[in-house]
Amino acid sequence: MASGGEAVAWVPQEDGLREICGLLEQQMAPTADDKSMVWQKLEHYSQFPDFNNYLSFIFARAEGISVEVRQAAGLLLKNNLRSALKAMPHANQQYIKTELLPCVAAADKQIRSTAGTIISTFVQIVGVAEWPELLHALVKCLDSNDVNHMEGAMDALSKICEDVPQVLDSDISALSERPINAFIPRFLQLFQSPHATLRKLALGSVNQYVMLMPTVLYVSMDKYLQGLFLLANDPTPEVRKLVCAAFVQLIEVRSAVLEPHLRNVIEYMLVVNKDQDDEVALEACEFWSAYCEAELPPENLREFLPRLLPILLSNMAYSDDDESIVEAEEDGSLPDREQDLKPRFHASRFRGSEDVEDEDDDIVNVWNLRKCSAAALDFLSNVFGDEILPTLMPIVQAKLSATGDEAWKDREAAVLALGAIGEGCINGLYPHLSEIITFLIPLLDDKYPLIRSISCWTLSRFSKYIVQGTAHREGHDQFDKVLTVLLRRLVDDNKRVQEAACSAFATLEEEAAEELVPRLDIILQHLMWAFGKYQRRNLRIVYDALGTLADAVGGELNQPKYLEILMPPLIMKWQQLSDSDKDLFPLLECFTSIAQALGTGFSQFAQPVYQRCISIIQTQQLAKADPVSAGTPYDKEFIVCCLDLLSGLTEGLGPGIESLVSQSNLRDLLLQCCVDDAYDVRQSAFALLGDLARVCPVHLHPRLAEFLDVSAKQLQNLPKLKETVSVANNACWAIGELAIKVRKEISPVVLTVVSALVLILQHPEGLNKSLIENTAITLGRLAWVCPELVSPHMEHFMQSWCIALSMIRDDIEKEEAFRGLCAMVRANPSGALNSLLFMCKAIASWHEIRSEDLHNEVCQVLHGYKQMLKDGAWEQCMSALEPPVKDKLSKYQLQ
Repeated sequence: MASGGEAVAWVPQEDGLREICGLLEQQMAPTADDKSMVWQKLEHYSQFPDFNNYLSFIFARAEGISVEVRQAAGLLLKNNLRSALKAMPHANQQYIKTELLPCVAAADKQIRSTAGTIISTFVQIVGVAEWPELLHALVKCLDSNDVNHMEGAMDALSKICEDVPQVLDSDISALSERPINAFIPRFLQLFQSPHATLRKLALGSVNQYVMLMPTVLYVSMDKYLQGLFLLANDPTPEVRKLVCAAFVQLIEVRSAVLEPHLRNVIEYMLVVNKDQDDEVALEACEFWSAYCEAELPPENLREFLPRLLPILLSNMAYSDDDESIVEAEEDGSLPDREQDLKPRFHASRFRGSEDVEDEDDDIVNVWNLRKCSAAALDFLSNVFGDEILPTLMPIVQAKLSATGDEAWKDREAAVLALGAIGEGCINGLYPHLSEIITFLIPLLDDKYPLIRSISCWTLSRFSKYIVQGTAHREGHDQFDKVLTVLLRRLVDDNKRVQEAACSAFATLEEEAAEELVPRLDIILQHLMWAFGKYQRRNLRIVYDALGTLADAVGGELNQPKYLEILMPPLIMKWQQLSDSDKDLFPLLECFTSIAQALGTGFSQFAQPVYQRCISIIQTQQLAKADPVSAGTPYDKEFIVCCLDLLSGLTEGLGPGIESLVSQSNLRDLLLQCCVDDAYDVRQSAFALLGDLARVCPVHLHPRLAEFLDVSAKQLQNLPKLKETVSVANNACWAIGELAIKVRKEISPVVLTVVSALVLILQHPEGLNKSLIENTAITLGRLAWVCPELVSPHMEHFMQSWCIALSMIRDDIEKEEAFRGLCAMVRANPSGALNSLLFMCKAIASWHEIRSEDLHNEVCQVLHGYKQMLKDGAWEQCMSALEPPVKDKLSKYQLQ
């Protein structure tokens, strides 16, 4: 091959051309035996500086070569550009650009389309400033009357608009105006093109700018809206879908421009919500949820509800070709296929006041018209509440009472509707809730599996009220019936019903908590029957339900009769799964909840569980460095799950974990995890560090300085900290836990940590509540153990610290923070003088200080300031406090 020479002079060598074309043909051949060999050869060629020139030549002008091979050359070029373009010699870049431009107007549609893809990739990487010829060529093609030229240009532009819209809306030094100013008027003009492809690409491209709203689009808004109305009844479904998408985007971000036309838009959406094309109807249906989410005036929509609600209900019925209907008939005893197993993500352990809740995992994963309609109904019910019931309920009742096999889809849709309005219309439904639940219970035994599954979900939407009802006899009986029927469905033969029943039961468990205790025997039996029956995918939900049960009933689970039902099958599964089997993840999570619930009752199972966690972490840390000698690929999630289970064990066993820790190398493994480059590994590592600090700090001692150092580092870079706030949160909490155990030994890092904590308190924007609370508590704990180090700096942070302290609920951690406050004031009383008002408010934030000695310390602090402030200064300070704060301080006898 040539070495890359001048772009003008570059010509391919025949041998090279033939060889590369031959390899591309081989690679495409359906019977190619050794595609990896072909790839290796292509990889070898890609080392030559002019390899991409060859690909450009083959793509753009190789005569006698099939379109398929030319396309393959183009797509390989596109992939190569991602890694090679920035370092490519300028001459080679120029050659490729020169070859690409004419392809935009090629006679063959596939070549035009591939050219558009390569050009968009080019622009993504280096922008358009270095390629002014591109913009001129695209404008020229759009202004020609040749359909191929226009389509080729629009194809390239639509891809640029989709991938990097901001590039065209930027100032470019060689141009007098932004490129988008030249293109938007031309796109709008093409709305009237007789060619559907041009109309579709032009509209799709303009839609990409609704969020960015460049000036040229803003001033052309009337023309854009006229164009949308012109295309509203376009014969091509893809165009109608884009019209709907435009109205949805506008209602989300630029609702004011639609206000004068809102009635027309709503009328249009009502019509297309019934479009023959499901994708158009789906896009139209998004409008109702978007309208509600944008919190626009409900009255604009109110008069249309009697027409809208029946459409939504009609669209909530399964279509005949819905794949869920086929899947629902699948035999529950058949093993799951790999593609049925969704990837799962473990949420790392979080120490603080606002554990992030997972979104409900929906029963169906594919977004479709049925689900979108149900979501719209849910939104509408939350905006309009009981107002929608007079229109909606007669339709629901009619569908529910429809008889015969052909009406099952209507019955199913009606049950879905009841669940969808279960939150928003609860006030209106509440008086009839007992009847609704009584009606739903038999549907869990319906012969149609999809009716059984949706009835489980809808029942779960009323869990809170079903549990509340247990306060009286009838409600208690109904709770028992719901529990019994859900448990029966747990062992249904149908996979879809199993999934819905298990998820519904987990929701009920969260609400019911101690109500489950008298029924633990039967619950555990059914869950373990399900455990023995389910295939891999649904097994994950059983683990979740078991974990939720353990969280709900806590120590009540710690009885031999329950453990005999629960533990043997779980331990057998634990032994069956290899250390590299991802099915371990949900089992590890399940054990974490069980260990915390059983407390010391888990000791009999703890040793093998603990040892295996240590072994898995070791193997994974080795796999990260050398997967071959580890014998397994690296997957950080194994480390995260094992760290979290060790945290659960530490929390459950308390000091009982000490014998296990002392006989292992956990300390060294944990330190390694604390410096891992993956933030979720660090997050779980610092949670475990804090847990261990609480119960066996002596085992951390030999590497205490390193643990403190690495913990402090997590807090030091405020902008970076915002990206990994949960790591900082857990590290901050761990430092506080270590401080109160090792006392003065924390001295070497105190000032480093305090300066980082003060920055967090002074710049809380964008940080979560939990980090602010943990920061305030840790600062107080450090002040408690090292007041002589912290107090000289207190005037710099007292105000923001006291504000944060006043937000924390009464508990032992708040007590420790206030011990720090008192210790600092004793060491440096003048340091808090300027922040006395804020300190008084922080003290007044206590509902009650239960510790008598802390109450007395706080009392002494306040009386100390009263004596210190002479000549009416104390009275002046008190008069500045709000009456409720003064009332709270009265218990300290300050008058």
